[in-house]
Amino acid sequence: MFKGIIALLAGATALAGPALAQQQPQMQQIRAAVLRVDAERLPPISRLDLPVADQGFAGARLAIEDNDTTGRFMNQDFEAVEVTASPETAAAELDRIIADGIQFVVVLADGATTLALADQAGDRAMLLNARARGDNLRGADCRANTIHVAPSHAMLADALAQFLMWKNWPDWLLVKGSHPEDEDLAAAYRRAAAKFGAKIVEERVYEDTGGARSTDSGHVQVQAQMPVFTQRAPDYDILVAADESDIFAPYLPYLTWDPRPVAGSAGLVPRSWHPAMEAWGAMQFQNRFEKLANRPIREDDYQAWLALRIVGEAATRTQSADPATLREFILSDQFDVAGFKGQKLTVRDWDHQVRQPILLTTGVLTTSVSPQDQYLHQTSALDTLGIDRPETECTFPEVP
Repeated sequence: MFKGIIALLAGATALAGPALAQQQPQMQQIRAAVLRVDAERLPPISRLDLPVADQGFAGARLAIEDNDTTGRFMNQDFEAVEVTASPETAAAELDRIIADGIQFVVVLADGATTLALADQAGDRAMLLNARARGDNLRGADCRANTIHVAPSHAMLADALAQFLMWKNWPDWLLVKGSHPEDEDLAAAYRRAAAKFGAKIVEERVYEDTGGARSTDSGHVQVQAQMPVFTQRAPDYDILVAADESDIFAPYLPYLTWDPRPVAGSAGLVPRSWHPAMEAWGAMQFQNRFEKLANRPIREDDYQAWLALRIVGEAATRTQSADPATLREFILSDQFDVAGFKGQKLTVRDWDHQVRQPILLTTGVLTTSVSPQDQYLHQTSALDTLGIDRPETECTFPEVP
């Protein structure tokens, strides 16, 4: 009798097995890649800014952990392949990533490389630009297959300009470097000055002549140069440095001829993120990153994290792993994502730039966050930062 009951139960379980398996939803896999293009360049002036082996990748790893925290309840699994390349091998690596079936690629590269990769990807993949800041990428050279997670030069310049005008420091001495990327940043500061009513009393160019920068002799040379370089300037409130190449700006604070503060590429610096940020839940974010990477976070890490969180948020909200569905949702007016910045982050439909507050930082803390309260906008105060819809030069092709 007892053996008969056991046999009956075993038979029922065997019959129910296939039915239960059919009811169990299949795990959705959402795959992405992080492509970091490492170009040869001079070491930074400060050893604190030396690149680290996991720069950008550490932020991506934290994003995958965050995505999986929700994903395990939604039957979704997230993955991010980490790929390093040089400017010469980046195209081949992108083709390999796409051939592997990955259609979301976070790109950590300079502007020219990012643009070339976007053209190469075409409609085969969506790129998430997590480093390049050039305004041309959001303007005349915009591409429909690219979302810009990194803030633009215009956003950074506008964020700083709003604060300087709130401080009633409208007269600027603009000092720019001699490289093309420095000119792009300087152009953003000129535009910001005109936009918010500041005045550039004079503009000077610091020529990069090469040579030692961080040796003792280089330090002594620059220490002697900076007071002379900045003397006999018209009266100004603050020196604004446009030094995207990291050639001279860190030497400016306390070495100007006149006793004036420094902002821009040194002193008070506009950033997407800062390792001392604590507000809006950022403390637990910082702690989790530092536990994972055993170092403070950098902007590349935050921007790579945010890029993959955009993909993860779209997958969670749509309950889909289909790349076309995720892309459509990310670019819709229904999408938003949290970024530990006090408000939801969204994507501008006219240039695919991620709207976000900008932190104004010193070496050890966040001084302020822009947009400043007195700057209003009919749609979003975040659109007071960067190129607004009526000003854009971006034209996406019509979708058939």
